[in-house]
Amino acid sequence: MHRLYAPWRREYHKNKRAGCVFCDIRDSNKDDKNYIFYRDEICFFIMNKFPYNPGHFMIIPNIHTSNLEDLSQKEISHLAIMSQKGVKILKEWGAEGLNIGFNLGIAGGAGIPEHIHMQLVPRFSRDTNMMTTLAETRVYSADFDKVYQEIKEISKKYL
Repeated sequence: MHRLYAPWRREYHKNKRAGCVFCDIRDSNKDDKNYIFYRDEICFFIMNKFPYNPGHFMIIPNIHTSNLEDLSQKEISHLAIMSQKGVKILKEWGAEGLNIGFNLGIAGGAGIPEHIHMQLVPRFSRDTNMMTTLAETRVYSADFDKVYQEIKEISKKYL
């Protein structure tokens, strides 16, 4: 599959560092800089800086673990309830469908395997287009900062 040149992804590959990026973000007080639009005692919601589709965000438990089985029943239940709210947010934003889930471990596709996180990826009936079909290339067709502001505003109704 071919890719369009996307220099903004270099930041992701360059910033391999000691420690956990999600814990660093969790402990920061720079929510807008980090694209966090919700926090509570168990988790936080953050836009994926390297999204599969516009509107793609993650729900990240505050506890640092790579193992889903380390979460308490209270934490798991809370994540499930929050994912329902996340679905409402994305549907109101315009998603026609969603992919939701955890990628556990490197072999499971986790880009940041040391801290589990739930992916909520909005899907659209035409999100595969000529570029994907003929050129095997994905195009991100929205302004990331604008999408963040829209999602953040809608989330106030549900969170």
